[in-house]
Amino acid sequence: MEETLDRLFLDFSARKLQQLAERIETCLGKLTEEQVWARSSENENAIGNLVLHLNGNVRQWIVSGIGGAPDIRQRDREFAARGGVPIAELAARLRATVAEAQTALGGVTRAQLAERVAIQQYEMSVLEAIYHVVEHFSEHTGQVIFATKMLTASDLGFYRHLRTQAAHGERTP
Repeated sequence: MEETLDRLFLDFSARKLQQLAERIETCLGKLTEEQVWARSSENENAIGNLVLHLNGNVRQWIVSGIGGAPDIRQRDREFAARGGVPIAELAARLRATVAEAQTALGGVTRAQLAERVAIQQYEMSVLEAIYHVVEHFSEHTGQVIFATKMLTASDLGFYRHLRTQAAHGERTP
């Protein structure tokens, strides 16, 4: 059966959110509570804030804005937190939110991709909203990965397979 362009986009978006969430979870597993909530200055976000922010963003834009669930986001709280959410809970929330988003994406039809939605104060197509969320999630995942490497001085191993002799002809995904 030939895959359609709409399903390729939707399924890839769901898989990419899963992959990025797993990378964040790997990072969280290498950090202490103190490291997760550390800030060098008040104009920086701690890793914990970024995880709360990604939960809020994905829930508002995909689970609510596209999937139709109530929008209960309190964005300012995502950045105001200075701890109080244990690492295991941060990881569990992120995992649950991404699973809900995957369910919502699984129900999107080809016709719905072109429908207009209003999320926050932005009007866009469903396709644009999904693209925005995946890009936004990726950006903050990169920040979490960078901070984790800085805090632990460790290689997280996400591209370990490219270190082998056989990998010289491979492309990084």
